[in-house]
Amino acid sequence: MTDRPVHRPLAASLRLTRRVPPSRRALLSAGLGLATAFALRPARAAGVTVRIGYQKYGSLVLLKGRGNLERTLKALGIELAWSEFPSGPPLMEALNASAIDFGSAGEAPPIFAQAASSDLRYVGAEPPAPRGEAVLVPKDSPIRNVADLRGRTIALNKGSNVHFLLVRALEKAGVPYDAVKLAFLGPADANAAFVRGSVDAWAIWDPYLAAAERATGARVLADGDGVVPNRQFYLSRRAFTDANPEIVSAVLTAVGEVDAWAASNTDAVASELAPSVGIPAPVLAVALARLSYGVAPLDARTVADQQQVADAFHGLGLLPKPIRVADAVWAWPDHRPDRKAEIR
Repeated sequence: MTDRPVHRPLAASLRLTRRVPPSRRALLSAGLGLATAFALRPARAAGVTVRIGYQKYGSLVLLKGRGNLERTLKALGIELAWSEFPSGPPLMEALNASAIDFGSAGEAPPIFAQAASSDLRYVGAEPPAPRGEAVLVPKDSPIRNVADLRGRTIALNKGSNVHFLLVRALEKAGVPYDAVKLAFLGPADANAAFVRGSVDAWAIWDPYLAAAERATGARVLADGDGVVPNRQFYLSRRAFTDANPEIVSAVLTAVGEVDAWAASNTDAVASELAPSVGIPAPVLAVALARLSYGVAPLDARTVADQQQVADAFHGLGLLPKPIRVADAVWAWPDHRPDRKAEIR
């Protein structure tokens, strides 16, 4: 919902989250339990390959490493193919191009993806994690508040979750969007520009945020607290969810199981992710401590918040047309133990 040390190539925008609300955990076990709800017909399932896009930091990479979903689906003749992406926008492009069937991204990438294709579907969401993204300035910068960003250059990943953070932070401070200069850079290039002083500020997400704070002493000018929710979404394609709801439910169940484990094992998660992310476990632990876990269906509040993202980008002329987020929300099926599903 992410990746290597701030001085090395960086990749990914997934953010892990913490503390599973009891009601959501109960929903997962009652509504999506693999043992009772996932009744696939093996003869029809044989030969099916489910393609999952992931980034190097988050619940999906944990799921990939643990192999639980792989084993469950393999027993039914279903294969998994994993593809790594550096951030949410290219992952969404792959989803729209039908190159993958399932993936995860922050708030902004799905908005642009839905504007480009009506095939997009939101299939789940993690709870808000507003402190998991922020606008950073160098420790000795004269910039003391968001209003001071007027006329300054800010690095950010275009179309990512922090793009919306910056839009809202500027709005809250009374600074017009066009009153700042934007340098659209991926995390690795943005980090390099920030370190050498080529930009005045950097809008970035964890764990890059935690790594930059540790490596450079950078100050948080503003995070998402009181500004944006900063949610992580799980996404698929309309054709895939319509044809294979049980597979989507199985993936979400597996994510929920990983979330439940990660919520109580921050140090273990940090140690497990450190080698692939390329950031020391203690720094990852800082990032994990500001986030929250618990995949669930999109509720009315989540849809409304996401609609605000869409409306904001459209109002700024960054979205080619208005969209209605509710049109892309998948309704979790009412699974029953005796239900048989045909995989297509």
